[in-house]
Formats: sequence, structure tokens, C-alpha cells
Amino acid sequence: MHVLIAEDERVTGEILARTLQRWNHETTLVGDGAKAWDYLRVSMLPTLAILDWMMPEMDGPEVCRRVRTELPLANMYLLLVTAREGRSDVVVGLDAGADDYIIKPFDPEELRARINVGVRVLGLQQKLAERVAELQAALSNVKQLHGLLPICSYCKRIRGDDQYWQQVEGYIAQHSNAEFSHGICPACYAKVSAEIDEISRGRGHTP
Repeated sequence: MHVLIAEDERVTGEILARTLQRWNHETTLVGDGAKAWDYLRVSMLPTLAILDWMMPEMDGPEVCRRVRTELPLANMYLLLVTAREGRSDVVVGLDAGADDYIIKPFDPEELRARINVGVRVLGLQQKLAERVAELQAALSNVKQLHGLLPICSYCKRIRGDDQYWQQVEGYIAQHSNAEFSHGICPACYAKVSAEIDEISRGRGHTP
């Protein structure tokens, strides 16, 4: 998993980056909120972002707000890091679009647990997006009949889009995924049998 770290305190940022690298995550470290936003708005991969609350140019909640407003479909998990412990501050951060938060100074094991939650969420979202894409591709291949079909009342042929008349089964096969097996219904069988018998009797009286 690639993790973006936005932290204006260089030492804290380096510690975070090295800790995450030990946990087998790739990291990108930036020093202010504007650089974090510049990175996130062009990211094409699932991304977990650890955002310090107080940063130059743009604070953590504002980065969250922009991601949720301008990138509503982005697969990103946003974790706010803050020294604020008040419930109202936590609510502000979550309302801005953060998925989770952690309070400074944080315990490394707590950080690891919260990051693992983010990794699982991003993985599930990625699988869901792939499944939706598969379903959309499948639906695009489904042919459906709709609208008014011009059909001859005598021979039962259908007039196609090219203005040519064709058998019903040919038209349906072109406009759907239906396949046909041919047989004969009881009424037609009785009719054909009667015609055959009539022909046979006629031949039997031929001198």
C-alpha cells in the first residue's frame, strides 16, 4: 500500500515514514497541505493519507474537504493526526471527510492497527470497483429488444432497421442473445398431416 504522509515537522515525518516502511508500505513525505492536495488530486491508485491537522498552506481538514468534494469517487483513506483531544475537534475532522484520526503523541501499535483498518477498507473498495466494472462490461454486451416492431400480418416477417424483411428468428437472433431450436407445434402438425394425406389420396386416384 502506498501511504502519503503530510507533516510539517520534518523529524516527525521521517519517523512516520521509516515506521511505515518497516511495515512494508511505500511512502511519500510532503511538508504542507498544498503539496498533499497536489499529490492526491492526480493519484490514480488506492492511497492511504496520514494528514497532520496543523500545516502551512492548507490544514488537514481542508485537504479532507477538498478530496471529498472534488474527488468523490477516489479510493482514498484519510487519517488525521492531531494534538486536539476535544470531542468537538474530532467531530470537525470527521465532518470534513476524514475516515479516522489519531491523537499525538500516538502509540505505534495503535497507529499500525488504524492503518491496517485503512488498508482493509481500501482493498474492499478496490474489489467493489472492479466488480462494478465487470458488471458494466457484461451489461454493455446484453442486447435487448424494445420499441415497435413492424411485422407482416400475412407472412410474419419483420422489417429490420435496414428496411429489409426477414424471418422472425433471424431478427431476434440479431437483437438478442436468444438461440432457436426448430420443431412443430400440434396444430401445425395436424395441418401438415392433413395436407399430406390429401396429396396422397389425390395421387392414389391418378390413372
